[in-house]
Order: sequence, then structure tokens, then C-alpha cells
Amino acid sequence: MNIANPTDLSTSQLTEEQEIYKENIIDHYKHPRNKKKLENATHKENGINPMCGDHITIYLIIKDNKIEEITFTGDGCAISQASVSLLTDELLGKDLDFAKKITDQNVYDLLGIPISHTRTKCALLSIKTVQKAINLNQ
Repeated sequence: MNIANPTDLSTSQLTEEQEIYKENIIDHYKHPRNKKKLENATHKENGINPMCGDHITIYLIIKDNKIEEITFTGDGCAISQASVSLLTDELLGKDLDFAKKITDQNVYDLLGIPISHTRTKCALLSIKTVQKAINLNQ
């Protein structure tokens, strides 16, 4: 299991607002939302970031073009785990068109702090895996 120091999220000075986001990231890392396996998932996809050792599995239940349930399992650094926790919260109850239009910038906005170049794959593992699950299973 690869666990980075959750307080080492950015090397740049953070604004007061970004400090709040940093605390939110640490909370999502320590207490992830929607982290469980769905036995009856209609869509499932594994995602791996070999550079950092992050790995996740996304589980979705999609009915009538809507994400009725979305969960994940896996381990990794604070950024990857917070990103997937935040993204599952964001996508729950949304339609597939919304999920397909999520951009890298939308994920960065959810995180709310500057993400270094070395952490971009950690931050984006969640959305890349979700979109692959949706597109492969259409």
C-alpha cells in the first residue's frame, strides 16, 4: 500500500481558502466516502497509476442513463484517494452525459489546491477510470 504523507499535498504557499480544501482532502483521505465494493455493479473498471502505486476499482449501478450508485475500492496516496472520494460524491445521482463531460480541470477544482506536475496522474486516476468504465460498457 502506498500512503504518502497527507499533509504534504503541495509545495507552494496556500491561501486560506486552499488551506480549507487541504483539510477537506485530508478528511476524504482518512474517511473516504463511498468506499465499498458493489456486488451488483452494472459497470466496473480498474485503474492503476504505476508511477505512484495508486490503484482503484470503480463500481457503478447505472439505470436509465443515470448513476444510481457509485463506489470504489483501492489504496494510494492522499491525492488519489481524496480525488476518487470527492468524485464519487459529485457523480452520485447524475446522468451519464454529465459524467462524460467532466474534465481534468473539474477534478482539480474539486480538490481545490494546486496539484504539482508529479501528482497529476494521482489526481486524475479517478476520472480516467470512471470514464473508461462508462465508455467501455455502453
